[in-house]
Amino acid sequence: MKTEMIYLDTRDAQCAPPAFSEAIVKGIAPSGGLFVPNQLPTLTLAEILVFAEMPYWRRAASIFSRFGVDMSDDRVDALMKQAYGSQWDDERIAPVAEVTADMHVLELWHGPTSAFKDMALQCMPLFFSESVDQLRARGQADEDYLILVATSGDTGKAALEGFADREHTNIVVFYPADGVSDIQRKQMVTQRGSNVGVFGVRGNFDDCQSAVKAAFADEPFNAELRDENNLRLSSANSINWGRLLPQIVYYVSAYADMVASGGVIAGEPMDVCVPTGNFGNILGAYYAKLLGVPIGRLLCASNENNVLTDFIATGVYDISDRDFVNTPSPSMDILISSNLERLLYHLAGPEKVRDWMIELARDKRFQVDRETFASLRTSFSGDFVTNDESLQVIRRVYDDFGYLMDPHTAVAWEVAERLRGDDPVLVVSTAHWAKFGADVFRALSGLAGSADLPAHVSSMSGVELLGQVQEIAGDCACVPRALAELDAATERFSEVVDAGREGVENAVRSWLA
Repeated sequence: MKTEMIYLDTRDAQCAPPAFSEAIVKGIAPSGGLFVPNQLPTLTLAEILVFAEMPYWRRAASIFSRFGVDMSDDRVDALMKQAYGSQWDDERIAPVAEVTADMHVLELWHGPTSAFKDMALQCMPLFFSESVDQLRARGQADEDYLILVATSGDTGKAALEGFADREHTNIVVFYPADGVSDIQRKQMVTQRGSNVGVFGVRGNFDDCQSAVKAAFADEPFNAELRDENNLRLSSANSINWGRLLPQIVYYVSAYADMVASGGVIAGEPMDVCVPTGNFGNILGAYYAKLLGVPIGRLLCASNENNVLTDFIATGVYDISDRDFVNTPSPSMDILISSNLERLLYHLAGPEKVRDWMIELARDKRFQVDRETFASLRTSFSGDFVTNDESLQVIRRVYDDFGYLMDPHTAVAWEVAERLRGDDPVLVVSTAHWAKFGADVFRALSGLAGSADLPAHVSSMSGVELLGQVQEIAGDCACVPRALAELDAATERFSEVVDAGREGVENAVRSWLA
């Protein structure tokens, strides 16, 4: 049964709470806070287990209906069939692989861009477009929309793929010019579509994210876009609730599949270990737990940018004197974890969140109170993995079990092994290994993360390196066709801009000209 639901601001600003369609189009609340549902539905164990008998699109439609999506059931079904259709290379969409009896892997990279961001960004653009059409039909909007995206690698391509050539929508993506893999860069700069733009940024992901957020908050720039281009800004990053809701689905789905395969006994808990940067993916698991999915501990796996590990251990979020580290898992190279704000809202309420976000912006640190910290620790544990350790895990798991994983998944695997208890563990795999061929080659060759590639491969493109991995790993190293063909694709975007609000805004102006 469909639930009536509105969406609140995590900072409790005085504005009328929107319904789903308006919240997804706005992307971010007027205060700079994030939208959260005013209530959470619940699922019985029987309702969860029956998901194993459904195709994935129907599982997703069922969860969406419980979160008050203000569209007809027939329309939601149609959009979900389109989102989770033939563009996926596995009809199960998000299959669970048993690597050992107690360690299973949730593979979230079977979509068209070979990364977990497809799980949301094959879905969210469809619902965004539908929401725009609804608002226009009701006379509540007459502008087109410009989606601004800051990406640490995978979100950019997935968002470009999802929004390319959609009516009433344009999308411009900013990525750290020296902070993504060659494969990730080529995926973005070869993107086709008349409504897409891509820019490198001289800086890291946090620089990109801060600049994009500053552009959203710059009222003169927003007025300029409205007056001169009839455009309104919106977001496809995980700050948008339309990105987060599809991520809840695959945790409900995974538990049903785990029970069906015998990986966990019905009603018994499983732990979930997530490689974490911006905190959206693991937050999806937290919401699934609140809905009633028997999830035990949420294991937050970080790389050397381990601000979240320290926060979970101490209750202090401090980036005031923390260096940004480039790692083999660049999609996690993040120091400002935007979705943590949603978790804090549920643990402590909007007044405290507002104060903590002010402190973070002003002092680059905040500390939660004792009660909030205790609540945090009831569900979350965390640890981090060094660059060299992550590559060693890739080699070890391949040698021991014949399973090849990317560096992000390796971070989660190592943390899961360290922190595991008596319950089965679901390790979340966020990208196909081929997205990061150079570091997988280093791993299988026994090289350190900082080591130069051998002379015979150092001049190879990212795609050519995949062939070297295949020579080593054989049948374990299949390469998705879309990645294998990247070297033959035309690079459309080459401009690199300065970090900061002005760099982003001037890039947008030049693209619109």
